[in-house]
This record gives sequence, structure tokens and C-alpha cells, in this order.
Amino acid sequence: MNKYRFINRAIIVGLAAVTLTGCKSLYGKYERPEVKTSGLVRDSVNDRDTLAVTDTTSFANIPWRSVFTDPQLQQIIETTLANNPDLLNAALNVDIAEAQLKAAKLAFLPGFTFTPQGTIASWDGQKATKTYSLPVNASWDANLFGNLTAAKRGAQMTMLQSKDYQVAVQTKLIANVANLYYTLLMLDKQLQIVNDMEKLTKDTWEIMKIQHQSVRGVRSTAVQSAESNYLSVQTQKEDLKRQIRESENSLSLLMGQQAQAIPRSTLDAQSLPSTFSTGVGIQLLSNRADVHAYEMALANCFYNVEAARARFYPSLTISASGAFTNSGGMGITNPGKILLSAVGALTQPIFMKGQLKAGLRVAEDQYKQAYNTWQNSVLTAGSEVSNALVLYNASDKKSRIEAQRIEVLKKNVEDTRNLMASAGSTYLEVITAESNLLNAQLNQVQDDFYKMQAVVNLYYALGGGAK
Repeated sequence: MNKYRFINRAIIVGLAAVTLTGCKSLYGKYERPEVKTSGLVRDSVNDRDTLAVTDTTSFANIPWRSVFTDPQLQQIIETTLANNPDLLNAALNVDIAEAQLKAAKLAFLPGFTFTPQGTIASWDGQKATKTYSLPVNASWDANLFGNLTAAKRGAQMTMLQSKDYQVAVQTKLIANVANLYYTLLMLDKQLQIVNDMEKLTKDTWEIMKIQHQSVRGVRSTAVQSAESNYLSVQTQKEDLKRQIRESENSLSLLMGQQAQAIPRSTLDAQSLPSTFSTGVGIQLLSNRADVHAYEMALANCFYNVEAARARFYPSLTISASGAFTNSGGMGITNPGKILLSAVGALTQPIFMKGQLKAGLRVAEDQYKQAYNTWQNSVLTAGSEVSNALVLYNASDKKSRIEAQRIEVLKKNVEDTRNLMASAGSTYLEVITAESNLLNAQLNQVQDDFYKMQAVVNLYYALGGGAK
């Protein structure tokens, strides 16, 4: 009966502690503070206007396979998502954060230890005395002022932040892979143009050599200039080959593989969306994983402030032990009995106020820093959207103008070559016309690439690629 009376008393002590902990913690849960989102994205046409948020569905909500429809690009993206070391490490960080959160939740439960022990002792050759003890110890932090609660909620924010980081790494990888892939297609197209121009400039050089030998008035300098123009095109060709190889190496690295040739389509075969529902403003707070990660870092700092405040107040620890033992102390051994005990310890900081105040100040300043970082991430996301929109519009217009210019220059090259054959045009006019045509063709390809890059950048800036 004594055993049960002791257990009842222990339960009463525990219920008293629960009553104390049943009150709310000193402070509340994290709530999103105000952040600047109005006028977040500039109008790509009007310098003094911003885009209004009239839509609720963002371009970013489209799955990446529906945006990047090239089968070879899709395969490269899938390989990257499976093998990229940064993404693999981000997944491991999520696993670590989940384990830490589980540990923080278990801190609310009592801890138990089992430490069996026994001794054999003999005094002056007398019969040996055997004693044993099979104790079980328990310890419980009563969480009077929410210190464990703050730690648990902080761990929750850390876990959410790690998941956001994983998504942010994925979306960035998809954008980088797409941009590198389209870069390769642009370089391929430019190399094709340079190869065609190489043949044209070589023909011009050959014509100049024939005219120098057979036509009076054609100087050797004309032949030299034509040869120089031909050699200049060859150097551009080699430079493009180098850029192609470097881009392939960079893309292979993102894929988590050794440097290798990348199978790919052509620039002309690509098809990307041309109309966008931006869903700017508050949508960025939910779509952009990196922006949300910064907010979770802010929430974690909020709970760090709570934990710092809780340290000013007492902490209550309840310890209990129970053992089956034959040792009654003072060398007395009896048949095995149950021994029970319980201790409550209340700890109140007294001479640590300076330390605690400093810790609170640090936590509060870290919260302010986290808020500034979060606000800046929102503004940065808005700026990236603005830049992507203006790049798309400018590149689209430039490409249309370059197309018209190319048609004019093609006719100019044809006419100047015909006139040169009849001595109605100088070698300089021919070389200039060929150079202008080459530059215009290369520029148009680059503008088409920039337009594609703008689509990729806009997709990323709005938080696309998470699904």
C-alpha cells in the first residue's frame, strides 16, 4: 500500500507541474509582418508605371515540362535533378532538419535512464555480502515559460526553411540548365552562319587574286584585305568552337557528370510561351521558394527572441527515480524491496542579468537583420521580373529589326559583288558589306537567344520550376 501511496503523491506533483505549464507561454506565435509589395514590378513599356496585379494565376504555376517542351532538354533537366550534388545535399539538409524537429518535440516528454549495478563485498574473510540495485531514473522539464515551445517552433521554421531551400535549388538548376542549353543552340546557329560566311569570304579572296593577276588597277592591297577578312572569320569560328565546348562542360557539371558532348536540337525548333500571366505582388511571397525561405529564417529569429526572453524566468525540472534493491544503506542488506523518490528543482537566474540582456539584444538584432534580408529578397524578386520582361520586349523588337536589316544587307552583298566583277565597285565595299551581313546575322541569333533567356528568367523570377 505504501508503494501505491508514493505513486499517487508523484502523480499529484506531476499534475501540479502540468497546471503550471497549462498556462500560455509568455509570447505568441509568429505572424507575417508588413512588407513592401505594391508597385513591385515596373511596366516594360511605360517608364513611370508599374504592373497591376489583376491575375491570381502566375506563369510560374505551369509545370516545367509544359514550359520546356524540347525532349532532349527535358532529359537533361531530369538527369540534373537526379544527380546534381547541390540538390542532393539540399535533400539531406531537409532530412537533418526533420530529425532535429523530432528531437525538439520529444524534449516535452520525460527522459528515462536504466543503470543496473551490483557489488560483492567481504569483510575480513567473512561471508561475502551481495548487494544489487535496478534503478530507473526519470527527468522532466516543466516548460513553465515556453522555452521548449520556442525551441520546437524554431525547429519547425528551420525545417520549412530547408524545404524551401531545396525547392529554390531545384528552380535555379532548371533555369541554369535551360539557359545553358539555349546558349548551346545559339552558338550552334552562329557557327553555322560563320561557316557560310567563311565560304563567302574565301570566294571573295579568290576573285580578288584572279582580278589582281588579270585586271589592271587591282592592287595587291585588295587581295591582302580580302585574305584578312577571310582569316578574321576563321578566328570567329574557332572562338565559337571554344565557347561551345565550355558550355558543354558547364552543362555536364550541372548534370553531375564528367565533361562530355551534349545531344541537342536546334534553335529554330524551339517553342516557348510568348504570353505571360505574371501574378506579381503578394504572389511572389508564396511562389518564390527563396523568398519564403528568408521569411522562415525571420520566423526562426522570432522564436529565438522568445527563447532569449524565457531565460529570464525560472525553470522547473522534476526528477523521479525508482529501484528494486536489497541495499538499505549503512551496510544493511535485506530481501529485495522497491525504493521510490521524487525531486523538484526550481532554477532562477540571479547574477546573470547582464548576460541574459546581451543575449536578448543579439536575438532582437538578428530578427531585424532577418526582416531586412527578407524585404530585400522580395524587392530583388520584383526587380528580376522587371528585368526579364524588359529583356523579352527589347529582344523581340531588335530581332524583328535585324531581320529586316539582314534582307537589305544580303541584297547589298550580292550587288557589290556583281559590281566588283565589272569594276563598278571597290574591294572595300564588298568586304564591308560582307562584314555587316555577318554581324547582323550573328546579332539576330543573339537577340533570339536573349528572348528565350528572358522567358527562362521570368519563369524563374516568378518561382517556376517547383513542380
